[in-house]
Amino acid sequence: MTKRAVSTCHLCEANCGIIVEHDGNQILTIRGDDDDPLSQGYICPKAAALADLHHDADRLRRPVARTSSGEWRELPWDEALDQVADRLAAIRAEHGRDSIALHLGNPTIHSYSALLYGYVFRNALRTRNFFTSNSVDVWPRLLTSYLMYGSHVVLPVPDIDRTDYMLILGANPAVSNGSLMTAPGAKKRLRAIRARAGRVVVIDPRHTETARLADQHLFIRPETDAYFLASMVHVILTENLANPGRLAELFSSPDVLQQLRRLVADFAPGRVAPAVGIAADDIVRLAREFARARSAVCYGRLGTCIQEFGTLTSWLIDCLNIITGNFDRPGGAMFPRPAIDLLRLAPFFGQRGHFGRWRTRVSGLPELSGEVPAVALAEEIETAGPGQIRALITHASNPVLSLPNGARLERALNSLDFMVAIDIYKNETTRHADIILPPTFGLERGHYSLVFSALSVRNGAKYSPAVFAKSAGARHDWEILLALSRRFLAHSGFLGKLGGAALDRLAGAGPETLLRVALRVGPHRVSLADLRDHPHGVDLGPLEPRLPGVLAASSIDLAPAPMVSDLVRLRATLAGRVHAGEQARSDNGTRADHAGTGDGAAAQAQNGDSELLKLIGRRQLSGNNSWMHNSRKLVKRGDRCSLLIHPSDARARGIGTGDRVEITSRTGAIEAPVEVTDEMMPGVVSLPHGWGHHRSGIELSHASAHPGVSLNDVTDDELFDELSGCARYAVSVRVARVTGERV
Repeated sequence: MTKRAVSTCHLCEANCGIIVEHDGNQILTIRGDDDDPLSQGYICPKAAALADLHHDADRLRRPVARTSSGEWRELPWDEALDQVADRLAAIRAEHGRDSIALHLGNPTIHSYSALLYGYVFRNALRTRNFFTSNSVDVWPRLLTSYLMYGSHVVLPVPDIDRTDYMLILGANPAVSNGSLMTAPGAKKRLRAIRARAGRVVVIDPRHTETARLADQHLFIRPETDAYFLASMVHVILTENLANPGRLAELFSSPDVLQQLRRLVADFAPGRVAPAVGIAADDIVRLAREFARARSAVCYGRLGTCIQEFGTLTSWLIDCLNIITGNFDRPGGAMFPRPAIDLLRLAPFFGQRGHFGRWRTRVSGLPELSGEVPAVALAEEIETAGPGQIRALITHASNPVLSLPNGARLERALNSLDFMVAIDIYKNETTRHADIILPPTFGLERGHYSLVFSALSVRNGAKYSPAVFAKSAGARHDWEILLALSRRFLAHSGFLGKLGGAALDRLAGAGPETLLRVALRVGPHRVSLADLRDHPHGVDLGPLEPRLPGVLAASSIDLAPAPMVSDLVRLRATLAGRVHAGEQARSDNGTRADHAGTGDGAAAQAQNGDSELLKLIGRRQLSGNNSWMHNSRKLVKRGDRCSLLIHPSDARARGIGTGDRVEITSRTGAIEAPVEVTDEMMPGVVSLPHGWGHHRSGIELSHASAHPGVSLNDVTDDELFDELSGCARYAVSVRVARVTGERV
């Protein structure tokens, strides 16, 4: 008998509503839910992958341990959990609590139960070596919010459905459907801006899928967004176009606009233009358009974070929105009012805001609210001494493919005394584990968008019960985390009667009870029963002004001291780029093409070597980082892991579409097929992120048949945003044709 379930596709930030037809065991069809108030029937190809992942024969269903011969054997749950706790407790007893590290991957954030009970496990470990995917993704944005508004969970999102002017940098919402902007069906929303006579402008080194929908696209050289934005702010302040309105009452200093004007004085459009690759006239025009629009919003995402000045870029985006009054008002950058208030709950889950209270042992990188930068993971394992990482726990993460210089990390993992992975696959990282503990996944567990409802372009709430009961002997992620917490504390001698009673209560309550309480104390007083009665979701209305109430501080700090200090570095690098550009024009007898459509000579000069190209990543609609490539529905055709290169750069190297090329950086070399296309800016090449499934020992049959190569085998863990410690993913490379037949 065919059954029908209303659920959510929680494989990415969009959280699209879906209708699942099944026979009790097998998924028959998955389609979009027309009655979901946010997604309104939209789904992308990833929704279909839920069936592939649910039925995947490669998925682990029972704990496995690696034997001394390298083989794997199944273990009963209790035996596996006991072994993990015994080993961790012994390592802590001998080497101290910081000898154990915890790394949480991107899928963790899609499981509200893992987030809630992961806090319990993290508190049980009490290690300073706590890493997440945040520091290779969103960290500059989080740090900006902490420094400006008092908390890293106070995050403004674009009011895309009401704006008249959207300026997009380093983001591709047509593919991501929003990132730090939960906006399913983003293409439709972007088209709607233009349909209401609004304007969409994209600034990006690639003519992306979003750029194809825009009114205008301008190429920008990678890692120069901060110069461009500082110049925009410069124009607005020097031409007296600033109009913060009521926001001025919330500034921490009455003369902060004058201070900001002085801070960006060196970033006049004429000086910035050669470095960024955008004409001075275009910068001035965009600044005036933005300031004079009825409503406007500047939105930057991954590309603006994972670069040399990621934190300054995030800060300048907010400055642009604030000084023009496009902040906390319809059509600008606004703060959602989710059914669960993350700001109020943050202290209860160890997320009290602080920055730089301690630093990593080797490179001295700063913590942010208890997390340390993941670029330090390999060196913290390799470097001997007190606090050296000797044991690693990963949850839903694959850092070998997702962190810079993955090959180095892979070598480091082999030197660990012990490693445990909570994961459903033997992948490039978990194959190094001593024990793998597989949780339920997807439609086997209930879903509430704890984080992404707080980033949604429209307020709402939705709970999706599990479609399928967990199989006999299976365990949910929260059950694994809680069981490990109890055993570890008991073996370490820290459990005690009070702690044991607390864990008993958490076990008895389960995540649904915690969810029920969090909803009841939230701003909308929604009950879990209400959400069960409305399986498609509850619409809680459009975004509304929330200042000053949403602030975790008493005011908006428009010029935080760390940003002001880092501007010294920004000015110095701009001076160097300007000099390099002038030298290149002198040597080549050419003028830099500010529109970014020239022969690439000036762009290459910015790298300091005419043979070098700047490599950037890109996102693909049918995938999310490294964890969906074992789906046949998503990886239907051959090698989608291709290098995009501009025709002028291809001609200079004798490269044509279909050739294979070697891509070489300081950290390594990889080979990939080429696509020659004018969608790339001259001097810039692009390779998608998350591939590289060729390593031995993984058990991902479909991914292994279409392995691609890992971008992170040539990225550099010694490159990071010096202010935040966030990884940089733009790296200088050499590209050369590999002799032989075309693919």
